[in-house]
Amino acid sequence: QLPPLLRISALKFDLTLNSLDASDIFLDSFNSHRVVELIDCLLEMKVEELLLLADHSYDVNEVGTAIASGSFKSAGMIVAPCSMKTLSAIARGYCDNLITRAADVVLKERRRLVLMTRETPLNLAHIRNMETVTEMGGIIYPPLPAFYCHPVSIEDMVDQTVRRVLELFDIADDQIIRWSGMV
Repeated sequence: QLPPLLRISALKFDLTLNSLDASDIFLDSFNSHRVVELIDCLLEMKVEELLLLADHSYDVNEVGTAIASGSFKSAGMIVAPCSMKTLSAIARGYCDNLITRAADVVLKERRRLVLMTRETPLNLAHIRNMETVTEMGGIIYPPLPAFYCHPVSIEDMVDQTVRRVLELFDIADDQIIRWSGMV
């Protein structure tokens, strides 16, 4: 059995996966040019440091790579953050870069696709694109904090959200905080 492989366009996921006992998880990372520009600001780390955390890293323009093919086996894909532009492209099958092409492949192969949309407020086009992707089998997962776990810091909120998304791929650890009901 092949180990799960996630196609991830992400920031925090690279760090979280590497903090878990995830030696059987292979991580492909590809970041848009805009995200690459923001890495230093958002994570206070160099792009090169982040890319070292991935098993493989691709330029967003490398649409001819193996991961852009349905014959490339993976558990699915997480797009984090997912802009409304990327959401729209995925919803419409507009595969103009590796992120949208890989997402299109994940959907056509009926694998798990999680889009962590990041904009608010939403207009009707955003909502309809989310509906379209959901009807195609994707999961819209805005990075909203779970206050039931009583986070003390922003990092706590981000970690809980990341762990919940990873759990959608059956990747979990004992650090996830679960709702225990009303006492």
